[in-house]
Amino acid sequence: MSERKTALVLSAHAADFVWRCGGAIALHAEMGYDVTIACMSFGERGESARLWKEGKTLDEVKAIRRGEAEAAAEALGAARLECFDLGDYPLELTRDDKSRLVDLIRQVQPSFMLSHSKYDPYNTDHMYMTQVALECRMIAQAWGHNPGEKVLGAPQLYLFEPHQTEQMGWKPDTFLDITPVWDKKRAAMECMNGQVHLWDYYTRVAQQRANHFKRNSGGMSGGRDCKFAEGFESVFPRTVDSL
Repeated sequence: MSERKTALVLSAHAADFVWRCGGAIALHAEMGYDVTIACMSFGERGESARLWKEGKTLDEVKAIRRGEAEAAAEALGAARLECFDLGDYPLELTRDDKSRLVDLIRQVQPSFMLSHSKYDPYNTDHMYMTQVALECRMIAQAWGHNPGEKVLGAPQLYLFEPHQTEQMGWKPDTFLDITPVWDKKRAAMECMNGQVHLWDYYTRVAQQRANHFKRNSGGMSGGRDCKFAEGFESVFPRTVDSL
């Protein structure tokens, strides 16, 4: 029997994985993948304004955001949610934190990875997360790092859509039809009560990407119908046997 396929999502904050790749998580979970989500922080300082306005303490905000992330991961069918709880605004990883992430990458042995855009002037936590993702992917591939462990192969790193794409230099080259699992993504979004204003925003984004999916799958001449989609930018070349 072949080994179960795996995927790994590296999310700077507790809600990022929901808005930006919740459909990919749910779709691949239904396809039999074990999807692990690693959240570096709960977004407690910078992405929880409503909770702070309600007078919550830091510990209360973190507990609420953890609960939301856990509920969202369950709604999407993720196999595992790993919360590093490293703080945000700014997000900073020590060498030990990076080693912990390398250990997770090697443990998961992902078929592919997902993280943020390379550039984000509005939220430097996001682009820092991707810098760390690339660094830790590299270390996980090194035979000299903890010799004797199974080294990482060469999983693709897909960069999911940032909030204001026109400012980020993000150029999608992959569109994924998430129509079959849209209800799961919407349910996961609705777990994020601290950011209600984004529920409809990311619904519209998914509808817009569906139009791009249809256009690039054949358009008016046999294009595949699609109601909701997500876009991704691949970092590394892809190896193929045919085009």
